[in-house]
Amino acid sequence: MDGLTISSAENLIQTGQPLKEIKKNQLQQELLGPSKQEKSFVDTLNDAVKSVNELQQTADKKMEELATGNAKSIPDVMIAAEKADIALKLMVSVRNKAIEAYQEIMKMQV
Repeated sequence: MDGLTISSAENLIQTGQPLKEIKKNQLQQELLGPSKQEKSFVDTLNDAVKSVNELQQTADKKMEELATGNAKSIPDVMIAAEKADIALKLMVSVRNKAIEAYQEIMKMQV
């Protein structure tokens, strides 16, 4: 039934779409398969911080192995240290840009 019913009116109010469009979208999603959900900006930043942290921990572990004489290759230790350093510098620069943008927004007059 395509008429306006209580349930279709509630769906229209909640989603802003008529029941016909909701069913059409659901059918398209079923046909196309599960779509990739986009990550939010916060999730992206959290993943980046975790990645930098992992690189730092790996570099620390390799440096500790080098200091104790258990390191197999000095170049591997240096490469891990440089990767961690570059990732940290990138994260700091992104943070600084975000702070700059926030300060610019706060300066705007409403």
